[in-house]
Formats: sequence, C-alpha cells, structure tokens
Amino acid sequence: MSDPIRLEPGDQAPDFTLEDADGESVTLSEVLARTGKSVVLYFYPAAMTPGCTTEACDFRDNLRDFDAAGFTVIGVSPDTTAKLAKFRDQEGLTFTLVGDPGKDTLRAYGAFGEKKNYGRLVQGVIRSTVIVGADGRVAKAFYNVKATGHVARVKKELGV
Repeated sequence: MSDPIRLEPGDQAPDFTLEDADGESVTLSEVLARTGKSVVLYFYPAAMTPGCTTEACDFRDNLRDFDAAGFTVIGVSPDTTAKLAKFRDQEGLTFTLVGDPGKDTLRAYGAFGEKKNYGRLVQGVIRSTVIVGADGRVAKAFYNVKATGHVARVKKELGV
C-alpha cells in the first residue's frame, strides 16, 4: 500500500463538488467565493459512529466561535447523502456535511490511505482536518488526529 499525499501550507487546495445531506451540490471554490471566509474541512470515517459523533458534536458546539472568527466548517466522509441527513438530524448538526463515496476528494486531501486499525494496516479514512484560506490555499493541515479534543486543538492553532 502506498502512503497518502500530505498537503502543506501554501499548497493549492484541491477543488471539489460533492453532494450535501440534502443532495445539493457543494463546490469548495464557490463556498470560498460566496462567503469570503476560510474553510475548516474535516474528514471523518463514518457518520453515527462514536468517535465521529463526538467530533461532529464538538464542531457543532463551537460553530459560533469558528463563524465569528471567519471560518466555515464542512465535514467530509464517504457516507451517502441519506446517512448524512440522518446523522445531521439525529445530532442537530448545523454545518454542512458532504459525502464522498468515491473517495476521490478524500484521496486528494491525503485523508484516505493506509492507516493502523487495532494494530493492523488497512486502507481507510484518515481522520484529518485541512484549513483552506479564503484564497483557496492550504493554511494548515492536521493528519491522524484523535476525535476527542481535536476541535479545541484546531481552535487554539487558529487563535479562535
């Protein structure tokens, strides 16, 4: 198995168009142009699993702080739109969730590849967060993060 790419600050963020929980298209470059804000793209393995629920609820509970500091939050997973809608509704998530069942965007961001799972090497989603500046360039990238405490770390790194 090959190592996934790792984006670095200054890299052009790969543009993408993915469907959100309502089946509407979300294009990164359009979000950046429309809002003028930086984007916190966080990549998680699967909706409605314990770690992913913890992380999503943590982003939900801190969304006002991110918004006030000029950041839009978007969660990306390989889930279907139906599963994303159920997750959003079940947890009261108020930010955009998009699905990448083909895993092309996950791969482009280095968030899919070889990882350790219970001591075994497997192919899967690598829990990651990439901060995309309003200019479309990577400002920061965090790979192999833990769900618990990650949002606090991102806030601290961004000065939010």
